[in-house]
Amino acid sequence: MSKPTTKDHMPIDPNAKKLIVFLDCGDTIIDEGTEIRDEHDIVIKADLIPGADVMVRTLAERGYILALVADGRAQSFKNMLTDHGLYDYFTTMIYSETIKDSKPSPRMFKAAMGALELTEQDCSRIVMVGNNLSRDVKGANQMGITSIFLSWTSRYPKVHEDESQRPAYTISNPVDLIDLVEKLNAQLE
Repeated sequence: MSKPTTKDHMPIDPNAKKLIVFLDCGDTIIDEGTEIRDEHDIVIKADLIPGADVMVRTLAERGYILALVADGRAQSFKNMLTDHGLYDYFTTMIYSETIKDSKPSPRMFKAAMGALELTEQDCSRIVMVGNNLSRDVKGANQMGITSIFLSWTSRYPKVHEDESQRPAYTISNPVDLIDLVEKLNAQLE
């Protein structure tokens, strides 16, 4: 079996933390309300949510494998994350544009798991962090992945419609994720 690799085909650090972090982008890292789009509906520029850069860098520097699992166009995410110096912190990036499906579809989560050479047995050591109860949280819950709801924005509902949308954890700011991830990782070790 080959070693898992990053998007640049560099081997994944064997000393990486046990917990794997899947992150959404819009209103989880990037403030959707600040997006500037071109004539092809590609986001060319957007602001970060306060603390999102600290969250991404800190988790990566502490040895967590980060995967972007986001609905939208690949070029939009590349533009936004590169602009803020965050693109290279992600081991893999899964976009609805290339998967031809969107969350809560299991295909999105399975694609990220496949890119990291993870199996269904690894779901218990993955967290999915997102701003949308009906997409991020429901999709993670369906897969047996620990769901973390970032309730930062007022653009999306903050109350789950049914049990399938109930998050395992709720945080209000991106930096809150750092301590939560450390706590959850310690439970696995």
